Amino acid sequence: MNDTDRKVERLLRTLLMSKSDEARLAMGCSMFDDAKAIALAGLRAERPGMDDLECRVQLLRRLYGQDLGEPRLKRVSARLRQA
Repeated sequence: MNDTDRKVERLLRTLLMSKSDEARLAMGCSMFDDAKAIALAGLRAERPGMDDLECRVQLLRRLYGQDLGEPRLKRVSARLRQA
């Protein structure tokens, strides 16, 4: 769904592209940090007693589950638990 007016969309793109590469990278990193914090808060709300390690495993699943596939997720999760 895209309900943004094309003129507004072009203006926003122009403003974004006028920023330096470093500023755009910093914005992207900040947005990822915020998304991760929201996901962690959701995980902790769903399972209040979850320890930090299990939280990391579940965050991995939530953020990358569809991209990695179950076999790879199991391997990475096992490595996280061994560390």
